[in-house]
Amino acid sequence: MPGKYVVTLTHAKDNTDKATVAFVVANAAVASDKETVVFLSIEAVRLSQKGFADSIHEEGFSPLKELMANFAKAGGKIYVCSPCFKKRALNENNLVDGAVIVGGAKLVEFQGSGCPGISY
Repeated sequence: MPGKYVVTLTHAKDNTDKATVAFVVANAAVASDKETVVFLSIEAVRLSQKGFADSIHEEGFSPLKELMANFAKAGGKIYVCSPCFKKRALNENNLVDGAVIVGGAKLVEFQGSGCPGISY
């Protein structure tokens, strides 16, 4: 089924279960032929940095680093909230594959009208 899907994530190491499940769902969406975006905001923007997710591995799931890499390899996009990123003084030159820093307007543009999604 073609279409679009958005997964909004606000957690990283402060709630590794939510961070992991968000990327499990994102991988399912992209594997279902959906143009899929994971929108990282608040603490989740830290996941945009290479190496940050390396130690996150929830029991019963693949390591988060693998889930994120597989998502990017499958064509998924990771939108990183620009103000949240700047607030945390993160490194623009250290982004994971598939990540791009965007403003809120880019997410609104992607969602258009009637784009389903889920938030973690």
